[in-house]
Amino acid sequence: MRCKVCGRDFPSLYHFKTADVCLGCYEGMGEEERVKAAQPREIFRMTTTAFTLDGYRIVKSLGVVRGITVRSRSVFGTIGASLQTIVGGNITLFSELCEQTRSEAFEMMVNHAVERGANAVIGVRYDATEIMQGATEVLCYGTAVVVEPL
Repeated sequence: MRCKVCGRDFPSLYHFKTADVCLGCYEGMGEEERVKAAQPREIFRMTTTAFTLDGYRIVKSLGVVRGITVRSRSVFGTIGASLQTIVGGNITLFSELCEQTRSEAFEMMVNHAVERGANAVIGVRYDATEIMQGATEVLCYGTAVVVEPL
């Protein structure tokens, strides 16, 4: 990929979670700029769990794309969540961790699709596996495609 800031080639978006900025330029950005650099905007609107996009036709299929992240609970988070179970209801510490993990896996998948030249992802799915006690892998995957309006 080529950095839109400095023009240098940089490795896989999938690993650095930036849409079109190299890691060096990304580190020199403020928080707002980082958020913008990390999210390829158009493709976020062009993701679906369906295998078609209304109003578009698939021109090319680019294969499976994925985002994988592994998370574990911290000792403090586990203690806090244990205290929340005493009261009952939503265990917000775990809910927030789950949402952050899914979001991270989704962003990695989208960046992988952009790297492959896609402008949409169809058939998006999530999968989660506990790989050891207290550590869970979350996988987000789909099919990267190039679409054009009908």
